[in-house]
Amino acid sequence: MHKNLDIPFVGLKQGVHNFNFEISNTFFDAFPFSIVEKGSISVELSLDKKDTLMIGSYKVTGTVVSNCVTCNEQFDAPISGEMKIYYKFGDENEDDENLIVLPPEAYKIEPAQQIYELITVSLSANPRHKEGECNQEVLSLLKRYQKEANENKNKEVDPRWDKLNKLNK
Repeated sequence: MHKNLDIPFVGLKQGVHNFNFEISNTFFDAFPFSIVEKGSISVELSLDKKDTLMIGSYKVTGTVVSNCVTCNEQFDAPISGEMKIYYKFGDENEDDENLIVLPPEAYKIEPAQQIYELITVSLSANPRHKEGECNQEVLSLLKRYQKEANENKNKEVDPRWDKLNKLNK
């Protein structure tokens, strides 16, 4: 997938090893149906190699292109996140999402999937522009439609519609 992110661990001595990666738009091309298509992200990976396992501490910071939930315009949404992944050697499968079992013949880790997952969970559920940066034209339209909706709520409803309206509840 992303061979430039692969880390051969066979030649690494025991202890902590640090790796840095820069993620750009092409990274997301390998993930079909991705919620993120563009971004500029720095990844820091601290890999602690021990006798029987390795501990990967991932940290991502940067921006991804997202749509503002208020005005729906694209903007650079900041992201920041951290996670730990444990790499264990063996043959059995584990159900823990933070534990990856490496077969005995493995010689490298491929962290692209873990980096992608960390980026997506670090994205705000409701990304929006900073105060005052939203499209003012869209904001004024929203205010106008909200005002009209409130005015229409106060109008008397034809009683014949009452039973139909109750069907939706």
